[in-house]
Amino acid sequence: MVARFSRRAGELRASEVRELLKMAARRDIISFGAGRPPDECLPIAELSVAVTRVLAEHGVEALQYSTTEGCETLRTAIAARMRDRLGINVPASSLLVTTGSQQGLDLTGHVFVDEGDAVFCESPTYLAALNALRRSQPRFIEVPSDEDGMIVSELETRLAAAERPKVIYVIPDFQNPSGRTWSLARRLELLDVASRWSIPIVEDSPYAELRFEGESVPSIKALDRSGLVIFMSTFSKILCPGLRVGWLTAEESILRKYILAKQGCDLHTSTLDQLLVATYLSLFDIQRHIEEVRHECRRRRDAMVGALRRELGDAVACRPPHGGLFLWVELPAGMSARELLRAALRHDVAFPPGDAFFANGGHANTLRLAFSDSPPDRIEEGVRRLAEAFREVRDAAGPEAQLAATA
Repeated sequence: MVARFSRRAGELRASEVRELLKMAARRDIISFGAGRPPDECLPIAELSVAVTRVLAEHGVEALQYSTTEGCETLRTAIAARMRDRLGINVPASSLLVTTGSQQGLDLTGHVFVDEGDAVFCESPTYLAALNALRRSQPRFIEVPSDEDGMIVSELETRLAAAERPKVIYVIPDFQNPSGRTWSLARRLELLDVASRWSIPIVEDSPYAELRFEGESVPSIKALDRSGLVIFMSTFSKILCPGLRVGWLTAEESILRKYILAKQGCDLHTSTLDQLLVATYLSLFDIQRHIEEVRHECRRRRDAMVGALRRELGDAVACRPPHGGLFLWVELPAGMSARELLRAALRHDVAFPPGDAFFANGGHANTLRLAFSDSPPDRIEEGVRRLAEAFREVRDAAGPEAQLAATA
């Protein structure tokens, strides 16, 4: 049988990070690919208590269909946390529970994007967001970024030149993959431009509560007065990713479109998973748990930064993030991260090359290292192996490349 796939199916691409996760299942591979909370921090005992309570008190409800919008108890708990922790004051009725925040990104394509529409994003940006939105066949327009976030003046220049601008996608806190956090000034500038152009902003915020040091910056949604910000987050990074429970909030007319789109995708997010999270929140102190995750992730960041400085010195450039899960690394000009990956795999260490995080490719000398998934001793060993691979690639290059790699 020869299947006749759709044109869109023919354009689907495997996620490089997901492929690396498969590889990481091999115990001999040290993978810096997965941005996930440390295994040691997963609240297994607490969730065991919570699931017993859910089945004892909500057994039929937990195992039956639910509303598309999500369980009211969970939405009420999320609304309270958003108000208290993020300064976003919205009612529970303005929330949609999603199957991870990844579903929110997929629904964004359904709600906003037609073939050929312009989607604006940071350069670089989250690989899985690109993969989700690609199914709607947009034109991605990359906007340069610096350590304060997206350069909004460059965004406005590109908005003025674009045909059919539809949505701006941003990750303002401990961005995946760069680790940078937007300044307050850039957030306000973005809101001003979006308001003048009447273009929605998708604020993807899975990492905001994973700050290690410094002062928190208000979310873009908390500053929004025009109703143009669609805010998305998830329990994947602060509780556990396996439950696949996320959420989004938006102005009523926009939220309604997301609800209708979700009805056509999965009817609703797992009722059992929703009630499990809601019960966990009612029984246990999630802030204390998040503090444990922060502490462990900071320890692992420090181990990775220290190992890179010790093993490679100034041969690579990286700026330690103040939170989140990722370290962005720039190799010397002319060195390919994909070539380095091939060498690294021979040393049983893996990472995603950076060019995959640029909507339109390029930047072959960059890579992302996730530090949250390995304990410090394994990080140090992985970086030692990575440095060996680096030296192999450098030594195999011509004299000019070797000079650049040691400059």
